[in-house]
Amino acid sequence: MDRRRFFRILGAGGLLGLLRAKAQGLPWTEETFAPTKTLGAPLAEYGERSPFEAGVVRYISPNLRTRHSGASFAPLEKLEGVITPNGLHFERHHAGAPQVDPKHYRLVIHGMVERPLVLTLEDLKRFPSVTRTYFIECAGNGQNGYRNPPDPELTATRSRGLASNASWTGVPLALLLKEAGVKPGARWLIPEGMDAAMYTRSLPLEKAMEDVLVAYAQNGEALRPEQGYPVRLVVPGWEGSIQVKWLRRILVTDLPAMAKDETSEYTDVTADGRVLAFTWIMEPQSIITYPSGGQRVQPGFHEIRGLAWSGFGRIAKVEVSFDEGKTWRKAVLEPPVEPYAFVRFKLPWYWDGKEVVLWSRAWDEKGNTQPTREEFFRRWSRNNRYHYNAIQAWRILPDGRVVNGDRPLGQGAFGPVGPVGGCDGEVLDV
Repeated sequence: MDRRRFFRILGAGGLLGLLRAKAQGLPWTEETFAPTKTLGAPLAEYGERSPFEAGVVRYISPNLRTRHSGASFAPLEKLEGVITPNGLHFERHHAGAPQVDPKHYRLVIHGMVERPLVLTLEDLKRFPSVTRTYFIECAGNGQNGYRNPPDPELTATRSRGLASNASWTGVPLALLLKEAGVKPGARWLIPEGMDAAMYTRSLPLEKAMEDVLVAYAQNGEALRPEQGYPVRLVVPGWEGSIQVKWLRRILVTDLPAMAKDETSEYTDVTADGRVLAFTWIMEPQSIITYPSGGQRVQPGFHEIRGLAWSGFGRIAKVEVSFDEGKTWRKAVLEPPVEPYAFVRFKLPWYWDGKEVVLWSRAWDEKGNTQPTREEFFRRWSRNNRYHYNAIQAWRILPDGRVVNGDRPLGQGAFGPVGPVGGCDGEVLDV
């Protein structure tokens, strides 16, 4: 069916006709009316989701050496809208998630400041607050893209599930730094977590004064322990590794810490062998979540759906290709389109039952876009493990199965090369 005829059918109310055959195959049964015959559940102090949704969970690699240092993946293809529920937001631990009693919590801001601060959680909540919607993405998101040959069983979750989007509430870090009085010559902050790893990173003062949050709430409630309860940093658009959780201390200084997790880890290797540190900004990403790997579709009408985001600001457009990049169609972006946040894209499509490969690519407001796999590896080394944002392809087979559509790379292909960091992503484990 050509595109013009397809949209004429939609405009004439023909969408129901396209779907009617499947609907007519579902007869009424006694179970259809079962809920109306019994008393429902009583009031509850805290809501639970339906037991029929018990399969919507984060993915954890079965081959992790320990669950105290690793990552769990948000189930992107099973979610709707753009907000990631708190219990499904991806996790990244370096030494497990500590249990912190808020009564004993303290945040210390010291170093090159006029007035060192020691703040309780209640102190923080007395400051003027803001609520912003931002994505957080692990620098190792997309590690499976480094596999060669590609994993045919890849899903959207395992492709890009180390990213999530939430509404964060907290105090602008700039406000706390002004309260402390930053001394001349200060250029860096060294935030530190209270996990067993005493996780430490270096944050430029310039970024801290721009838009960083000291957050204590996520999607309207207190942070979950795995997301940094009671307090974490949220650094819009930058890799998750710098967004220190269980925040207990911020040292104001003139030099970066050059900590383990910004020297031996979370650095990028270019194709010509250079090693780059402090590559914080997450470049534009998109992922088609329906149809995507592990799913099965039938011939007929479908709405292609997916997510896009960029560390450079707002997404400007998303395009979808059905011929591996020869031609592109512009998808619709569902509002609101906010900076440093997920946006949902959609495109109506009629599948004729023939094998096809779907691509998506996002463009942000600064003009950045996603490369193909070949373009990506002309820039980055094949033994790199971070900042993978190449186009993810999905191949729909004639029987309706959806599999990874990435093509193998050429000469110099490699397999997993042992523990080299990242988010303990699957490229090292499965």
